[in-house]
Amino acid sequence: MGLAVAEPQAIYSLCPRHNTRPEEQSRWWLAAYTRPCHEVVVAAQLEQKGLLTLLPTYYRLSRWSDRVRRTRAPLFPGYVFVCASNTERPRVLQTAGVVNIVSQGGRPVPLSHEDMQKLHFCTCNCSAIEPHPFLRVGQRVRVKYGLFQGWEGILVEKKNATRLVITIEHIMRSVSIDLHGADVEALN
Repeated sequence: MGLAVAEPQAIYSLCPRHNTRPEEQSRWWLAAYTRPCHEVVVAAQLEQKGLLTLLPTYYRLSRWSDRVRRTRAPLFPGYVFVCASNTERPRVLQTAGVVNIVSQGGRPVPLSHEDMQKLHFCTCNCSAIEPHPFLRVGQRVRVKYGLFQGWEGILVEKKNATRLVITIEHIMRSVSIDLHGADVEALN
């Protein structure tokens, strides 16, 4: 679960935004919408097909009748991120468990380089993140210091802790990250 890459920039060299040679197909990061609870299986199948995937996960507490256990779960239930060209899209859509590719006007919507950097960083630091409901309103802030310096998002409070909500617009999902209140500044 998740991508095990030591350097956050390594993921982008494998899926460049534009290839340097015109005869090569451009590859883009796309969001594949999956059947419920099929994210791990879909990611494994896409990797077997030779496609680069990203499945961000987080740790959650699962309660059973006799114990509480810490398990990993997909950060964005129902989505797997895949790097594919136009010619590889049919292979993605033919994968068991894939419902569709997130599209707008019938065309796949490529995810931005900045969004993919954030998702990869979250994948490498899954103990500090958790899913958050998608938000359109709220105060926008920028992190001034620390691990998430320069990131912008919406400031929220949960259980007396300040959190930054990062939104991925194309799939209408958000992630919240632990912050200290003094580490952010308001944006106009």
